[in-house]
Amino acid sequence: MISSIVFVVVLGAASWLFGRNILRVRRNILLGRDVTINDRKSERWAVMARVALGQSKMMVRPVVGILHIIVYAGFVIINIEVLEILIDGIFGTHRVLSFLGAFYDFLIGSFEWLALGVWVACAIFLVRRNIIKLKRFVMKELDGWPRTDANLILFTEIALMTAFLVMNAADWSLQQQGADHYIEAGAFPISSALAQILNFPDLQLSNLILIERICWWFHIIGILAFLNYLVVSKHLHILLAFPNVWYSSLKPKTEIVNMERITGEVKSMLDPSVQPPVVAPRTVAGVEMTERFGAKDVFDLNWKQLMDGMTCTECGRCTSVCPANLTGKLLSPRKIMMDTRDRLEEVGKVIDAKGKWEEDGKSLHSRISEEELWACTTCNACTEACPVNIDPVGIIVDLRRYLVMEESKTRPALANMLTNVENNGAPWQMAQADRLKWAE
Repeated sequence: MISSIVFVVVLGAASWLFGRNILRVRRNILLGRDVTINDRKSERWAVMARVALGQSKMMVRPVVGILHIIVYAGFVIINIEVLEILIDGIFGTHRVLSFLGAFYDFLIGSFEWLALGVWVACAIFLVRRNIIKLKRFVMKELDGWPRTDANLILFTEIALMTAFLVMNAADWSLQQQGADHYIEAGAFPISSALAQILNFPDLQLSNLILIERICWWFHIIGILAFLNYLVVSKHLHILLAFPNVWYSSLKPKTEIVNMERITGEVKSMLDPSVQPPVVAPRTVAGVEMTERFGAKDVFDLNWKQLMDGMTCTECGRCTSVCPANLTGKLLSPRKIMMDTRDRLEEVGKVIDAKGKWEEDGKSLHSRISEEELWACTTCNACTEACPVNIDPVGIIVDLRRYLVMEESKTRPALANMLTNVENNGAPWQMAQADRLKWAE
């Protein structure tokens, strides 16, 4: 009875904390400009099924893709086992779903194979990051906490799978010895072998029960703690990947989105009957926001762009295919997304502390340099490579627009090109009438 009460208290506290963190993430994402994305719904569901559920982009690199699918399947399917643990914890039962009979045996056996697969996959991922040290995992933007975060997640998953298998090994041994409360149920293809290796059948019942209970509590508390940790880590993509893919752009990858205000002004200039656009005031976090051309800070991006930042898995596939980065330039699309997320969280902390937004003298441009922004060729290789359809190019373009249209900052070569286009109708410093003289 006491253990059930303790379990309910722990479960309630973890659930409350998780709900609060999720609401904070939602609040931060909605600090961005509003944008309506609800067109071509059937196509969006299909894209989400293929990319988010089917992980089609992960399979571009088959070995890693298969390992990731194993971890993903383990995370999703083993939640059925977590459901049983929750029921047992609340009501003090043990293997409450055992009435399913042979199907229950199949489930437990499948969970064990998945747990072993997750354990092996996470171990391989750790080797890739820390021993082989693949280039995209040792880049500068991952120095410090990002690298620690990734390793901590992998170690945690290994620990949780180990606790699950050891718990089952002790449970199987108790079942074999006919211990009270430990009914014979489930198939244990992995943990039964593990029990033999650990000499569990030779241990006293009291010691086996202690091991089983410690692993049971460690497993479920670990899962609840991990649930709250993923909200503040790169693992947030577990929750945001599906909506992020659903809301991703269905337009051609190379199509740059026009600024509605500029488009409206041009239409009004060309046709006097068209009214110029009216910019409605926008209040965010208790402050009326200045309408800008382009983006100075996270408030000037739209909510989908901010969701992109929060969904980033830091896998680095975008940077590994970026032609600018591959030629030694400073740009890293992954860093752009990490900087966007970090700035958004920085802004959120100010709002949490003061109840509203107060200028802190910083912006997105404090984190992202002009050199990074102008290195982008807008080829969209990064967007194509991203496993969850994140679009770094859209953020880069908006940040560049602010530099040009609000700060009058650009590259000399680009300024000359723009001047030539304005004066000559072409990027070259020659009159239109002279453009074909080279053919003579």
